[in-house]
Amino acid sequence: MTLQDSGLGAIDPPEPNLTPEELIARAAALRGKLRERQAECERLGRLPDATLQDYLDAGFYRVMQPRRFGGYEFDLDTFLSVTVELSRGCPSSGWVFGLMATHNLIAGLFPEQAQAELFGDGDFRCSLSAQPVPVLRVEGGYRVSGWWDYASGCDVTTHFIGGTSVVMKRGGEVVDTRFIAMRRDQFEIIDNWDTLGMRGTGSRRVVVEDLFIPEHHTVPSPNPLRPIVQFPGRGLYPNPTFYGSLASLLVSEPAAVCVGIARAAIDEYRENILTKRQWGPTSPQRCQLAVFQRLLGEATAYVDTAEAALHQVARMWTELARRSMDTDALVSDADDRRLILIEQQVVELASKAVEAIFRTSGSSASNRGQRIERYFRDLSMIRTHVTLQFERTWENVGRLRLGLQPQMPF
Repeated sequence: MTLQDSGLGAIDPPEPNLTPEELIARAAALRGKLRERQAECERLGRLPDATLQDYLDAGFYRVMQPRRFGGYEFDLDTFLSVTVELSRGCPSSGWVFGLMATHNLIAGLFPEQAQAELFGDGDFRCSLSAQPVPVLRVEGGYRVSGWWDYASGCDVTTHFIGGTSVVMKRGGEVVDTRFIAMRRDQFEIIDNWDTLGMRGTGSRRVVVEDLFIPEHHTVPSPNPLRPIVQFPGRGLYPNPTFYGSLASLLVSEPAAVCVGIARAAIDEYRENILTKRQWGPTSPQRCQLAVFQRLLGEATAYVDTAEAALHQVARMWTELARRSMDTDALVSDADDRRLILIEQQVVELASKAVEAIFRTSGSSASNRGQRIERYFRDLSMIRTHVTLQFERTWENVGRLRLGLQPQMPF
């Protein structure tokens, strides 16, 4: 039985005729508003209410949500394009979209009954933290008490998905790993997010106490013995997006944010060299000097290459997913990790552009609250993310190519 003939009620998307191009255009049109709200977002430490409403009105969070449950079911390339545009307006606001919107797709990999319950009326916004928290296997499901850090966007979510390690008794040996899904009213938020950059992402701690999670609100999660997972929801939809590999999907999110930040830095740098002089009122305008012309060209080259690689990843990811749908063979761990290699280099290229811009923009651009200062802090913070430590990925891909087992994570 497929979801389409299962008897569960359908939820129409708000705009059935919306196209990917229109959704991307809406994201680009928000750039000015998001830039005006950068300081507010950072001060609040979360997505401003006005921005959340803009996102809901535009339908952004539905970009990869199953159409059967009120989403648009667009492809990965559309999601990445929207993420780039929103991040070009505000890094933290782009991150809160980018680090949540693909989780609607992940919810579409849960069992059919869970999807009907989780998606509800179609407004589904979900933060996720994969760090494993111990859960106790009980009749009909799991009992969990614990916490997850780095739950980006948890202040504006309707749901949360957390990684777990399953035990059969308290303090017992881990027998499985699973993702569990819960509603917003089932967890508390602890404000422990006080960082150098990405201050507006609200990447706080999610806490639960003796919470029961029914079996069907869980799915297997990757682990060293099972790096690629056969999700129960695969096969419910005739769309390759639901057959794609998970790790490279998740790493594509920060990669797209970094491209958007680098684009924003170039926008600001161009304004900088058009309006400022090299040193003092009698020196030449920066735009008249070859060194600044070359630097602008250099930064543009890095970011154009990064964005081209990002879109190529989307095409490769989708083609691998389509092959999986057609053959019933899961995307391999080796293919997944090689996509991550490219995504990590997208981040490095974007970083090279922002570092060159920050270094040559003058001391005034590093004053607190200046956009170039914020872009430098934010991108530097993103590069600390566990998924972006490329040296580990290089080693693991090398191990795979030599016939050896890779290490977790990434």
